[in-house]
Amino acid sequence: MDHQDMGRQLRALRTTAGRTVASVASDAGLSVPYVANLENGRGNPTTTALDRLAKALGTELTITFATSNAPQPDAPVPPSLVRLSRTQRFRRDMRLLADTLDDEDVPARVITALTQVAAVMGRDLSEPDWWRLLDALLLVGNHPTS
Repeated sequence: MDHQDMGRQLRALRTTAGRTVASVASDAGLSVPYVANLENGRGNPTTTALDRLAKALGTELTITFATSNAPQPDAPVPPSLVRLSRTQRFRRDMRLLADTLDDEDVPARVITALTQVAAVMGRDLSEPDWWRLLDALLLVGNHPTS
């Protein structure tokens, strides 16, 4: 994972949790500029700093070595999706989906997937577009065919 990907993932986790950079930095015992730089793909964090950030975000740091060189998305999280992720409805829906799938990483993965959808579409989607996509995910997640 490169610095840009790590930054996008950190920002997705933070925005999904409805947190500010300042609150996460405070909980992690790090400076606001340091965390902001990491989210923007700058800096070279230590594993200790990443572990502290993970704990502040309610997750855990996992490090793996992989042989795959699969391309990672370069698209930033669209502004409309950032705004949407801060809503109470979004957080409620993500908790519901995470509970249904028994996977706490669902919100960050959903943000990443929706970011990729916007990249494929070549534009920032509107709020109603995001809600239609999220409603479809909830429908599929809560009513599997098997």
